[in-house]
Amino acid sequence: MTHPIPPGTRDVLPDEMAELRALTGRMRDAFTAAGYGEVHTPALEYEDVLRRGDASAAGARYRTFDEQGDVLALRSDMTIPIARVVATRYADAEPPLRFSYFAHAWRAADRGVGEPREFMQGGIELIGAAGAEGDAEVVALTVAALEAAGLRRHRIGIGDASLYRRLLAAHDVPEDRHAPVLAALARRDLVGLELEVDGLGLGDEARAALASLPELRGGPEVLERAEALAPEPVAGLRALHGLLADRGVADRVIFDLGLVRELGYYTGAVFELYDPAVGFTLGGGGRYDELIGRFGRSLPACGVALDVQRVHQAQAAEEALT
Repeated sequence: MTHPIPPGTRDVLPDEMAELRALTGRMRDAFTAAGYGEVHTPALEYEDVLRRGDASAAGARYRTFDEQGDVLALRSDMTIPIARVVATRYADAEPPLRFSYFAHAWRAADRGVGEPREFMQGGIELIGAAGAEGDAEVVALTVAALEAAGLRRHRIGIGDASLYRRLLAAHDVPEDRHAPVLAALARRDLVGLELEVDGLGLGDEARAALASLPELRGGPEVLERAEALAPEPVAGLRALHGLLADRGVADRVIFDLGLVRELGYYTGAVFELYDPAVGFTLGGGGRYDELIGRFGRSLPACGVALDVQRVHQAQAAEEALT
């Protein structure tokens, strides 16, 4: 007899589970050594709380009702729950605050696309450290944690969530027209992006600028090419590169000026983690300076979440290549 499990979920058997435990143990040690205390939050949150954090993502979560009829939802990441924890349980604590976690998250996915609906995340959140200094701490620790997990070829893509929005605003694109353009950019759908940009009715120069920015990817030299388009975000990325060079991890960086994250709370630098041994991202994150203020305490923040099973696959793929 066949007893199916929901699409996008999987069973993990003892051998793999032992490897995952060992891998997360090494990552946890790296986080703890850097002063990041581990937290745990409920898998179920009130949907109103999650909507306060990011209204655009609330519909993608699995929902149910409690005995009072209030809507509950499975968390789709740990950043919003930790923002709630900081505003409610650390309302008077002196920043910066440093948290780590290993927890399951759930996201709806279309049938047939092969995307997981349940996954294990491991990550960090740095609360109360503004600007490039905080970004550099998060990036450097993420690189170190992946090295502790056994990876040697990993890279981190870095962009700025505000860069493309600023470019749209500079060309007087109404804010209500931004969402479909940014959605195509988040999907890396350059054909769809070109169609969206063409539909804005802009002049040739503006269309060329909006179409060329996502193609700027590489080393620090791409920042020079983008400086005239968006000087303030590019200056922030340049400062971040200098700090990462001081920390000895600048060689891991790929600047990707078309990088945006699907979640809408990012305000500055954004990150994605890659490994050339596999064809998928290992995780991502970025700066979210406005999110915690939505829960009552205004603090800048930055974080990264890694998909633990994908990190495990990348580590195994690297081993197979040696």
